[in-house]
Amino acid sequence: MNITITDVHKRYGDVVALDGPSFEVPSGSTFGVLGTNGAGKTTLFELLVGHDRPDEGRIEVGGLDVERAGHRVRERVGFLPEHSGFPASMTGREVLSVHARIRGLSGRDDRIAACLDLVDLADAADRPVSGYSNGMGRRLGLASVLLSQPPVLVLDEPTAGLDPRGVAAFHRIVERIDGETDATVVLSSHVLSEVERLCDEVAILQDGQLRAAGPIDDLRTAPGRVTVSFHPADDREALLAAVQGRGDVTDAGDGIDVECDRETAFDLVAGIDSDLVDRFEVREPGLEAAFHEAIAGDRPAAAGEVEP
Repeated sequence: MNITITDVHKRYGDVVALDGPSFEVPSGSTFGVLGTNGAGKTTLFELLVGHDRPDEGRIEVGGLDVERAGHRVRERVGFLPEHSGFPASMTGREVLSVHARIRGLSGRDDRIAACLDLVDLADAADRPVSGYSNGMGRRLGLASVLLSQPPVLVLDEPTAGLDPRGVAAFHRIVERIDGETDATVVLSSHVLSEVERLCDEVAILQDGQLRAAGPIDDLRTAPGRVTVSFHPADDREALLAAVQGRGDVTDAGDGIDVECDRETAFDLVAGIDSDLVDRFEVREPGLEAAFHEAIAGDRPAAAGEVEP
């Protein structure tokens, strides 16, 4: 189910939280919303799930206007906020049973069992929530969202506060949802590597404005520079001298890195005496470079564009 965000504005007093971003989330994709603290990610999610209304603009989920749809949006969208909690004395299974009854779901026992299995909590289902780790609590929250099998999942900073093991476990679950269902997953994060691993497309927000949006593969190649890493054969000093003036040169310890324009990388490689080089590799700049390039701009970017 696709999501369309059109010229959305939201202000809280003197604070402009969103200043006209427009972009589309393709149906069935795993889509990341990136930005620094205060960029407008959480505000956008609050509007997307109908917890607040935009001052201007429009958000549609599967063609349904979120502002006008009311409870019908919540039938389509499952929302996991950054902070959620459950009664400490209840077991995980009891928590999910309450959620299932509130929503009037049929086949509750089977749904609960399937969700517990999906988030890898089946073995802990009958333990009190008070004994759950932060990661287990986040996974239980996700299970509660998945009970109704919503076509859209919105996850606000889903791994915030988790240790590396908890982060890895949550990543595996999101990847499994992506691989085994048709759900559209939208997640926010300030961790670039997380978004690069999980997402097909991304929107980058800064000060409430859209700075870039589009497929990750397109965005991370847009800055137009690559790094050529040379591993010297024998004469390291000779290789270091040979690459001087060919770009931004860094002596990287086990190799020599040269950052240069994509267009000149081939000439650089071809122009180095092969006797000086044991091996080399060419690396794309990655999402981090695209992110910093985007937020450094002075104007909002059009969808699919990273600012120069």
